[in-house]
Amino acid sequence: MRLFAYTIITASVLVSVSVLAAVPAFAQSDRAAASFWKSVQSSCDATAAKPASELGRRIARTAIDEFNQFGGHQIDSNGRLFRFGLIEGQQEKDFAGAPQANLGDLGWWRVMKYWRSLYGKDTLDMIEALGYRDASTAMDEGQSGGLLRVDAGPLLRAIEATSDPVAREVLREAALRAAVIDTPWSAAFVSYVIRQAGVTTDAFHFSNAHRAYIYDAFATNAAELTNTAGKQIYRACPVTTTRPRVGDLICHQREPALAGASDAAVRERIRTELASKADTRSVRRTHCDVIAHIDRLDHKMYIISGNVYHAVSARKLNLRRNLRLSATQQGHCSDAAHWSLPQPPTGTADLPNHKTTCSLNDRKWFVLLQLR
Repeated sequence: MRLFAYTIITASVLVSVSVLAAVPAFAQSDRAAASFWKSVQSSCDATAAKPASELGRRIARTAIDEFNQFGGHQIDSNGRLFRFGLIEGQQEKDFAGAPQANLGDLGWWRVMKYWRSLYGKDTLDMIEALGYRDASTAMDEGQSGGLLRVDAGPLLRAIEATSDPVAREVLREAALRAAVIDTPWSAAFVSYVIRQAGVTTDAFHFSNAHRAYIYDAFATNAAELTNTAGKQIYRACPVTTTRPRVGDLICHQREPALAGASDAAVRERIRTELASKADTRSVRRTHCDVIAHIDRLDHKMYIISGNVYHAVSARKLNLRRNLRLSATQQGHCSDAAHWSLPQPPTGTADLPNHKTTCSLNDRKWFVLLQLR
């Protein structure tokens, strides 16, 4: 009996000791993360207190110029689109079948300019057009079709067999418009703007995916702790506690698995993924805008990006009185409650789900990429 009791007591002690031993490890990890972000915030605050750099002003000016030349959408601080501009697949700003047009007035041509800046002579093999099997000849809307993908390069080379030069050119442009519409180009736009501002490949990761330079900025945070950051121009800062400047980038994420995660939790996930030295990149569905102008008196921030509702678009976001980003961008959406168009019965399959939110600015903003 004594032996049995001794065994139970000993096992209990061992379990208690193992649990107690584990607690400091977790606490130490939490303290390390807190210390890391405290150091990052200190660097972010010190930089934010300075006037925007010459590079930041060039990046902002380039974004503004491109927006004006594209003639895209404008979204106000209530998140409402009040000017619908040129879109990516459009032939020209005021298309009326005119016999001549300036190429710069063609939406698809301007988007191709961003891609060519990123990929040069290999552009046509890096973008693709999509289709659905037999969709062009089918008459039944309920018929299913498997997704088809083809790079623009082979598609255009196949068109070269057309003997009529007019038909050949129209087919080429139609293929390019399809590829521009089907291939997300927002990161190509940001890369174009930053390249045009004079930044080189050793200072920024030009890419067709925002996550490439987002993860690079987080890696720069860690490198700054050991003074090994090199020429990288962006660091990753907390989005609602860092004052933005022109030339910075503000980014949101669209990962379904992170729909309920806070911005701090998303940032910590990226930090731990990089610290693990693995190739994991779980925050993949992202989007970044260039901060182009800050209206200090009105407490507003203007941001510009590409592929926002099929255009180069400008948004106006709300800032708090301390000129930091407002955590919510819902705006004044009272009219949405009076939307009386009859809706389908609840549970009706294959019909759109009309959300109650009405702000186009209400996004999961999670990081500010700050020019160092």
